[in-house]
Amino acid sequence: MTPQHIAVLDDETDITQLLAGYLQSHGFRVSQLHSGPSLMQLMAADTPALVLLDLGLPGEDGFAIARQLREHWQCGLVIVTGRGDAVDKVVGLEVGADDYVTKPFDLRELLARIKAVMRRMAPASAPAAATPSAPAAESTRLTFSGWTLDTGSRNLANPQGADVPLTSGEYDLLHAFVRHPGRVLSRDFLLEQTRGREAGPFDRTIDVQVGRLRKKLDDDADNPQVIKSVRGAGYIFLPPVTAG
Repeated sequence: MTPQHIAVLDDETDITQLLAGYLQSHGFRVSQLHSGPSLMQLMAADTPALVLLDLGLPGEDGFAIARQLREHWQCGLVIVTGRGDAVDKVVGLEVGADDYVTKPFDLRELLARIKAVMRRMAPASAPAAATPSAPAAESTRLTFSGWTLDTGSRNLANPQGADVPLTSGEYDLLHAFVRHPGRVLSRDFLLEQTRGREAGPFDRTIDVQVGRLRKKLDDDADNPQVIKSVRGAGYIFLPPVTAG
């Protein structure tokens, strides 16, 4: 199978090299670019499946580049930038970006977002490709702080062995946490895991969902032992998780 082509446009060489190395290790073909004109030359000669676009290019308007891409080419577009202002996010999505990621970013999360965009671009008749992050069909029992989550039955048991009912959203949220213990997970990532594209870019219902999950886990929000808030970043799942 021919590797899918991704173009990375950023004025910082270390960023393009980092992304190129990581994406190539996951089977993509990557072009590194540092200016709008070089991207347009590539688009005309070897159109990529997806573009990672930095807005902060010296002397250039990143939004204008995004508009030009949308006017002339059909490709995925993910804005990857240090500009995290809400207005910039709105404008980025309005000019046609499929996703908006702020720096600093987690490489694994960015990869998941890239794959999500490419899946949405795929023809409806094409079979869905298996991804490494897809949950296994068989049952796995994940334990933390005496609690047990059975991914086969989607049941949660407390340390006393009693079942604790979870809504579908609460299960998806907890499953995302136990798969990434000890990592700060952004609200956007958690929204993608629990609600996908149904969630708006500024949807903060994830905070409500976390509050409900904390109550079911008997986790004190003022002194959390399971799910801790990280100001300006998201949430982190504190206890170690074991499978068995």
